[in-house]
Parts: sequence; structure tokens; C-alpha cells
Amino acid sequence: MPSHSAQQHIASADTTADTTAVDTSQLFHAPLYTDSFPSLMSADSIATPLNATGTLKPVNGEPATPRGHSLIHDTGSMALLLAALFFLVVSYRTGYKYLEGLMHNMFSVRRRESLFEDYTVKETQILSALIALTCTFEGLLIYQGIMLWHPSLSDRLQHAMSWHVLLFVGVAVVFYLLQLLFYNVLGYIFSDKESTRVWIDGFKASQSLLGLLLFPVVAISLTLPSLCEIMLISAIILYICTRIIFICKGFRIFYSNLLSLVYFILYLCGVEIVPLIAIYGVTIKLCNLITF
Repeated sequence: MPSHSAQQHIASADTTADTTAVDTSQLFHAPLYTDSFPSLMSADSIATPLNATGTLKPVNGEPATPRGHSLIHDTGSMALLLAALFFLVVSYRTGYKYLEGLMHNMFSVRRRESLFEDYTVKETQILSALIALTCTFEGLLIYQGIMLWHPSLSDRLQHAMSWHVLLFVGVAVVFYLLQLLFYNVLGYIFSDKESTRVWIDGFKASQSLLGLLLFPVVAISLTLPSLCEIMLISAIILYICTRIIFICKGFRIFYSNLLSLVYFILYLCGVEIVPLIAIYGVTIKLCNLITF
């Protein structure tokens, strides 16, 4: 039998167990901080204090500088460029043979030996696509050149960017057609039909090659505006190089004596130099006169 003190100790333990077994989930504990944590707020360097109205204090700073509108952000200009590229891709599947003979048309002065050596419909389609791409690239480069070297016209050009780019592409197309007309007339007057055909084939090939060479130039000038001036100078150099190749081919075709050399010099001045100066002046005049 346990002693009387042991019985009292067991009863005390039971009472303690009953006390600790009481559910404390309904007990209420008063919060220690009724307003805020001033000591933590003062030590926290990240927390932003509230003003008397409970809103955040305004942050002082400089206004953001607006980004200038560029060609790559212009929907109309990029749609025109993508349309020209799409036309080329669609035409390449059936007219790739023209690209295989592009260098031959650039340099060769051989007369046609077969009636079947003329362009097919498929080759004419890819030729048209290449010329359209070249004129589109030239229109974009003309826009960038005027923006860079004629800053007085920049506000006018940026007002309706797509329409001005379309205008410059149209100028490039008209200039190409006028050159084609001049060469046909000169060939009809001073040479035979076959020599004229070979000469004009070289012109078309030079313009097609120019479009392919201008592709990386235009891509860089659109994506890296800081290199725009370098790319414009590169485009001018490429244009001059392709014209020199074409002029050399014409000299090989038509030179026969001293008199033909005089005619050739007149041709250089009247067809290759003066029209470029004239088309430059007309383009600047159009920028000043036409308002979109």
C-alpha cells in the first residue's frame, strides 16, 4: 500500500495534468504593438514610410526621354519590306536558274547562239522580284540618307514615314524604268538588236546583284542606327561598283574605234552622271513640296 505522502503526490500530478489539458485555442492574447513597429521601421532602410494621408511619398526624378520613331518601328515601311522579301522567296522556287546565270549576265558579252536562251516566264518573275527588292532597299536608304544629311527635312519626313518611304521607292522604280528606256533607245540608235539585248541583260543583272548586296547593309542600318552613316556610305560604294561593272561591259560591247570612244564619253555624262544629279534634286524638291 502506498504511503500517505505518495498518494498526495499522485493526486497533485493528476490535478496538474488536468490543468495542462485545458483547450487554449479560445484564449485571447493582447497584442504587444497596437500601432506599428517603430523600432523595426526606423532600422529598415528598404521600407518606405507613409505620409499623413496613408499614401506613398512621391519619388523625385527626371522625366523619361522619348524614343525617336525609326523605320524599324514603322508598320508601313516594314510591311513594304516584308512584301518585297516574300515576293522574292516565292519566285525563287521556280526561277532559281536566273540566279545561277547572274554572273554570266553581268560580265559576258557573248551574243545569243540559240533562240531558246531568252528569259522564261519563271526567270522573268524572279528578275522582277529582285528589281522590286532593289528599289525597296534604295527607297529605305534614300529616306535614311535624307534624315541624316538633311536634318531640316527630318520633321516633315517623320510626320508620315510610310508615305515618304513609299514615295522614295516609287522614285527608285521610275529611275530604273527611265534608265531601261534610255538604254533601249541608245542601243536602237547606235547598235544592233543583239548587242543591245546583251547590254540590257547586264544592266538588269547589275541591279539584281545590287539588291542582294544591299540586304546586309539595310539590315544593319535598320537594327543599329549608330552605324547608319557607315552603311549609307557602304551602299553608295556598292552602287558605284555595280555601275562600273555595267559600264565596262558596255565599253566591251560597243567600242570599235575612236569615234565610238567619243560616243561612250558622251554616254557616261548624259546617261550615268546627269540623271543621278537630276534625280537627287527631284527627290529633295518632292520632300519640300509634297505634304502627307
